[in-house]
Amino acid sequence: MNYNISIIGGCGHVGLPLGIALGGVGHTVNLIDINENSINTVNEGKMPFLENGADEILDKLVSAKKLHATSSRADVAESDFVIFVTGTPVDEHLNPKVSAVLDVVNEYVDFLNPNSTVILRSTNYPGTFNLVENILKENKNVKKLAFCPERILQGKAVEEIENLPQIISSNCDEAFESARDLFKTITKEVIRLTPVEAEFAKLITNSWRYLEFSIANQFYMIAEENGIDFFKVFNSLKHGYDRASTFKMPGLAAGPCLFKDTMQLSAFANNQFFLGHSAMLINEGLPRFLVRQLEDKFGNLNGKNICILGMTFKANNDDIRDSLSFKIKKELTLKLANVIESDVYLPETLDFKEALDKSDAVILGVPHREYINLDINKPYIDCWGVWDKKTPEVL
Repeated sequence: MNYNISIIGGCGHVGLPLGIALGGVGHTVNLIDINENSINTVNEGKMPFLENGADEILDKLVSAKKLHATSSRADVAESDFVIFVTGTPVDEHLNPKVSAVLDVVNEYVDFLNPNSTVILRSTNYPGTFNLVENILKENKNVKKLAFCPERILQGKAVEEIENLPQIISSNCDEAFESARDLFKTITKEVIRLTPVEAEFAKLITNSWRYLEFSIANQFYMIAEENGIDFFKVFNSLKHGYDRASTFKMPGLAAGPCLFKDTMQLSAFANNQFFLGHSAMLINEGLPRFLVRQLEDKFGNLNGKNICILGMTFKANNDDIRDSLSFKIKKELTLKLANVIESDVYLPETLDFKEALDKSDAVILGVPHREYINLDINKPYIDCWGVWDKKTPEVL
């Protein structure tokens, strides 16, 4: 059966890959968004951001009129499913802003059809589901509500939506069966949890990854502060040792999810999530540590031209949201350095060859594939270990 589906916030990193997956199996998808530039780009059959394998599929779906982006809310009333992809952000005090989700639901509640199934898709602070359910019951008597969290890796979303099991939670059996029938058209397996279990599962998934990065970064800083070549040790201890195969490399743990969701989990734990707080201090402190490393290696940075190579929050992507490269930039500015920004995925920045030529020293912000084999002939800092390749001395 093919459904009519509206995705609220549908032109973003969560909504658009889901819309492409659903349109690709025959459903009619309306992507409702407030970003006119993204709406126009999508309707031209082009992706507004990098997503592997998505461009060709999107173009075909737009041409076939199976997927359309719009700012109009009128289509919501005719939809079998209305999917909200707004996640819970944190405020300046690192507390969850549940109101951000509720405000969006309130904006659309008058347009909802009581027979539709409403699905919450992005991160929810535990308990948000119940608040949304109350809004729907009081204002529109919508009976079917589900929370089906995304767990995709940005850049591989189209592939992972089809291959990852989908967690489904709901307020009743009818809502579960409806959401199950929808997601079974694009994925092989579904797993049923209660709403609060699903909300908790989403938070601990991202917090766990954030903790993994933090311990690698802590080890890196301990080694480097004590004159130990971290990557020589790291590559040696992993050699032939299967139990270390999942040991994360150090690097800037950034982006719109991991830090935010770790802080949400901390709030849910009444601020007793001490590992989460420690991870935040480590990961958010790494940019300052890298600048201090450069000072130790290069000397006073006052007036020096320092290139940050890679400004996005992750490799091989064009997304700058919450990128820690900008925190490095701030730290360098405080040292009165002249900062040169360069990123192959950001056309507004300086070409990396020119940037390297003009710079006195380099900090690797993000290890894009284009940077892996560069031969840097000036002082540099590489916390990712891509330029400091150390092969274990095996005798």
